[in-house]
Parts: sequence; C-alpha cells; structure tokens
Amino acid sequence: MQRLFLASLFKEVSHLFVDFAKENLAGKTVTFIPTAALPDKLDFHIRYSKELLAQMGLVVDELEISAATRFDIVSKLEKNDYIYVTGGNAFFLLQEMNRSGAGDAIKAQIQAGKLFIGESAGAILLAPNIEYAKETDNPLAAPQLKTFEALSAIDFYPLPHVKNAQLGESVEHVIAKYGAKLPLVPLRDTQAILVRGKERQIVPQSGGGQ
Repeated sequence: MQRLFLASLFKEVSHLFVDFAKENLAGKTVTFIPTAALPDKLDFHIRYSKELLAQMGLVVDELEISAATRFDIVSKLEKNDYIYVTGGNAFFLLQEMNRSGAGDAIKAQIQAGKLFIGESAGAILLAPNIEYAKETDNPLAAPQLKTFEALSAIDFYPLPHVKNAQLGESVEHVIAKYGAKLPLVPLRDTQAILVRGKERQIVPQSGGGQ
C-alpha cells in the first residue's frame, strides 16, 4: 500500500507527518535526498529540514544522488525506513533521478509500501509528467534532461506553493494554463496531501494562512 506525505513546505506541516506515520519515530531512519536544492543553493532550507527530522527522533541518512554510486543509492533506499525528497528544481531533480537510476529504485520502494515524503519538487517528481512545472522551475537547470516523463507513482499533479508570496503568481499561471488539461492538486504551504493506498486527502482542508 502506498504511503505518501506530499507537502509544499515541510516545516509548516511537520506536525501532520507525526500523525500520518502512526508509529514511534524514535530511531527510525530516513534517506534524505537534497538533490533538487543544488541549483538554487538552498543550504539553509536543507539544514532546517534535517534538524526538524532529527527533533522527531529520526536518524537522517543523506543521499545526494548526483554524486552517489548506484550501489549506495539502492542500499540506502532499501535499508532505511523512510524516503524524503526535498524541494528545489524539479527538472534538475528528474534529470539526476533518471541518470542515476534512483527514480526507478524509489518507485519500487513506494510500490513496496515504504513511506515517502515529498516536499515541493519532491512531490512533483511523483506525477506522470513534470512539464507543468515550467512556470515555477527553470528547466535550463537540467540541460541533460531528455523527457519530462516522471515517476508516475500517482495519477495527479501536485501543485505546491499556492498563495506563496514569491511563487504564488507563477502557480496561478500553471492553473490557468493546465487547469483544464491536467488533474492538478493545488497545495498551500500550510497543507499536505496524504495518500494511503487509493485514498487521498488534503489536510487541513481550509489551508489556513498562506
């Protein structure tokens, strides 16, 4: 059964993850993949997310897939309890997922029931295709990307950062361009998409604040 926790901004919904996991997090291990954040140098954001996970009692095992061997990628994904893919540039992330083989390995783990946390680009990665992210992410960051086809682990298209101060306008452009063509699921920074098997819900429904 799929267990997916998809968010715009993990720090705003980390308390929801504790409830979603439904188990004692202390001592659990998480494969932490910061690759999407490399083009925009989101170092502070990465540190903050890792600290949040550590405060929950999780053991963070970082895996930077653009520099890792195939053996390290597969072994870490298989042995650790959870997978966390950060935000950043979705096109660079997909490029490195395809190049390294990590995408197929992650999809296999998801299908096997391993809990997956996707933040922004990490959530978009699971869609059938990421071309719709051109309005919010720069595809030029991924010059070796040959296809926009992504993991197809879900049949909808997460759209993070609705009403966000920096990205909100770009998100509205995505809705205007693709809203009638794709099953978009818009998501505020204070919300998360929870997927358990074939069940999907957005919490909280109201979005609250930003």
